[in-house]
Amino acid sequence: MADLDVSAQQKRELPDPTEQVTPVPWFVLATTIALMALGVVYIALADINTPAAWGDGRQESELAGPSKNAAGAKVDGAALFASLCVACHQASGMGLPGVFPPLAGSEWVAGKDTTAAAILLHGVTGPVTVKGTTYNGAMPAFKDQLNDAQIAAVLSHIRSQWGNSGAAVTAETVAKVREETKDRTAPFAGDKDLPSHE
Repeated sequence: MADLDVSAQQKRELPDPTEQVTPVPWFVLATTIALMALGVVYIALADINTPAAWGDGRQESELAGPSKNAAGAKVDGAALFASLCVACHQASGMGLPGVFPPLAGSEWVAGKDTTAAAILLHGVTGPVTVKGTTYNGAMPAFKDQLNDAQIAAVLSHIRSQWGNSGAAVTAETVAKVREETKDRTAPFAGDKDLPSHE
């Protein structure tokens, strides 16, 4: 009786497809397991302190480059200026009007190298007159952040840029100023407290 109710069209239709389980071929499974086992053994036996047999064979110390504190290593004053000073004094050396004084054409930059070294070592707070304009801000001290060679490199860079023509500053000069002013615990209090730049 049920066959009579099924229409001819339904009888012509194929059954719905079903998903069958297709197992992973045994050789693929065996290869995968063998490769995983090989990887585990390789990692377990590898000595990370020895350079790989394959590759260029350089040691870690060779790839690291020269030490920042290596004796005789040249200090890049321009890079130090870019990382520590450019935010205030600007890449042009013109500073920010009314806020941070210019270094271009500054009498403090062109003057005595010992005065410039003292400023970088101890910083300045209070009014400072540069090229006839008074700036009342604060400059941080770098005595604890930079060594003598680094301060000398920054000063030498500043004294040779933006039309400045001051002589290079030596690390020995900075060391001398550091020793002479070692008892100073506070920044210079503006023009009145700074050593003469003339």
